[in-house]
Amino acid sequence: MRRVPLWIGIAVVAAGIGSAAALLHAREAVPLPDADARVLFVRPGPAARRVFLSFDAIAADVYWIRTIQHYGRDRHSLRTTGRFELLQPLLDLTTTLDPHFNLAYRFGAVFLAMDPPNGPGRPDQAIALLEKGLSVAPNRWQYAHDIAYVNYWYTGNALEAARWFEKAADMPGAPEWLRPLAATTRAAGGDRTGARLLLHEMATSDQAYIRQTAARSLAQLDALDAIDRLTAIVEQYHTRTDAYPHAWSDVVSAGLLAGPPVEPTSGAPFLYDAATHAVTLSPDSKLLPLPHLGR
Repeated sequence: MRRVPLWIGIAVVAAGIGSAAALLHAREAVPLPDADARVLFVRPGPAARRVFLSFDAIAADVYWIRTIQHYGRDRHSLRTTGRFELLQPLLDLTTTLDPHFNLAYRFGAVFLAMDPPNGPGRPDQAIALLEKGLSVAPNRWQYAHDIAYVNYWYTGNALEAARWFEKAADMPGAPEWLRPLAATTRAAGGDRTGARLLLHEMATSDQAYIRQTAARSLAQLDALDAIDRLTAIVEQYHTRTDAYPHAWSDVVSAGLLAGPPVEPTSGAPFLYDAATHAVTLSPDSKLLPLPHLGR
């Protein structure tokens, strides 16, 4: 094999350094758009991979960081329109550039599925993202498990959730608890007992964000149970006095409560509407919106 003369190698390196310097100079001369700019300059697809040549993984990391920034900024934004509008395209681009970006699929699905105002409320996009991950890694049981979770918790489709738990259980390396969980989900439907079993299993995950999501969902179930108990106490007051209370103070005076009830996780109060006799959680609670699950 012929050796490349040393002077050619030096020239190539020098040219590379010169190109890098020119690029840096251009970067200073033409400032990049603000990180808050709601523009996606590169769309997902084969063209994106051609643009970034062999730097796909680095570009994927950059777009993943932008995804997190976009989600975090919109989650705390007071905007009433256009919230989370770039979330799905950013996640699609990130996972196109790096098809094996595990965190982008799993975190991204949670971001997409979360109900407003904490997310866009798009479980369909969350499922599509996880299915994209399965098309690349068809034996990754975690993706099938997460699709089951999204179906159970955000769409209320327990039978579809059970089907995905069963698919996850059939995959190599899947934990043993998935199969009985699938059976319980199929039998229990959308009730809170089945939900608790699912969430307690998720709380043992080795992924911190899954444990945190499970803890929040369990707290939401506790709040739903508390609303049921308080509603029963209101009815008990009505039975005893032949009148509905005007406020929690009436119920406390009757000895049915020790004090105005609060939700223990956030300390937000439970509200009582004297006109409708309905018990609800304060709009200031971080647990809202509560899921629509049976008893």
